[in-house]
Amino acid sequence: MTLLSVALTTTLPWLLLIGAVLAALWWGSRRPPGVSVERAVPATGFEGTRVPLTVRVTLRSRRPLRVLLDDPTPRGVVPAVTPELSVRLLGHAEHDLTTTLTLNRRGAHTWPGGTLRWADPLGLFWHSAPLPAPPTTLDVFPGTHGLILPDLLRPLLSEGTLTRRVGLDDPLSLRGVRDYVPGDPPGRVHWRLSARTGTLTVREPERTAASSLTVFVDTSSGGEVFVDSAARLAASLVREAASLGLPVAAATRDTLSPSGRDPLSMQAALRLLARLAPDAAPPRLPPTRSGGNLILLTASPGPDLLTQALHARATAARVTIVALPEGFYLEPGETPRRQWTGLPDTVRDLERRAAALAGAGIQVVVLRGNQSVLTLG
Repeated sequence: MTLLSVALTTTLPWLLLIGAVLAALWWGSRRPPGVSVERAVPATGFEGTRVPLTVRVTLRSRRPLRVLLDDPTPRGVVPAVTPELSVRLLGHAEHDLTTTLTLNRRGAHTWPGGTLRWADPLGLFWHSAPLPAPPTTLDVFPGTHGLILPDLLRPLLSEGTLTRRVGLDDPLSLRGVRDYVPGDPPGRVHWRLSARTGTLTVREPERTAASSLTVFVDTSSGGEVFVDSAARLAASLVREAASLGLPVAAATRDTLSPSGRDPLSMQAALRLLARLAPDAAPPRLPPTRSGGNLILLTASPGPDLLTQALHARATAARVTIVALPEGFYLEPGETPRRQWTGLPDTVRDLERRAAALAGAGIQVVVLRGNQSVLTLG
């Protein structure tokens, strides 16, 4: 008998035994373990805040397995710790993966789905499959705009006691005249009476409370930078108006959220603003409730938008055009980016028409530089 024959005779049983063990390990690890995943996360949140996330994983297997599981979050939200699990499994086990999510980007964020990997106890034969998890969506509402709302637009939203700073001016009715106070628009000066009395005097129109607020965002007039800033400003206005008890709604060219005072109406408006994106289609204003307050946010107010604003004034108590010229406007506290040297032609044309628009009850506001506000007309 040769030496090779002796070696084969001696090692063959061991090779067969090892082969049988490997075959058993492969056969036993073919079927995936039973897995169920539940995500506990708030349905909504505001940009720039943090929310908790709990991923409950239930595993079941009659055979010993090694299990690896990862459940990545959407790109717009950043977890403090990535939800991952690595365990040795036999029988039934439950695990809770807890972390916090930083909401960095507005929008509707859907979980992309995780990956389940499993292998035999020695980790020799690995398999993978998509993680069977329920669809989960988190709506991230726009954050608070940097402008100081009480000093800029809260007088356009307020109801209640009619004072010089609260309520809406009604250009068709005149309460009387009073002495000029710094900050009064030049167009309100009563020049004939001022010349006769020697004291600078202004007309004092009646004040009316708005019955509702609709914020329209012109998504055709600017790119991502404008849309993000306009979404934050619109969301801040909606939240401020809701705190004052006004029915609120948000609108784009194709969508108008239901108007109401209840939390569901405010959430519907914020959800619409969270999903704003640039759209090249021309703007189309929604029908305005009688006596309501309509605020238009635009980067470049064209003639068609101005014409529609004049038509909307027929039913609205006040129409306000707020221009945020892209490339000319920075939010307060924003890191400086490249600025253009001048206003767009459409905004310059708006400046020329501001007095006529003010006479028709349409106020024009241009946001300039990093925080200054110019009220035209």
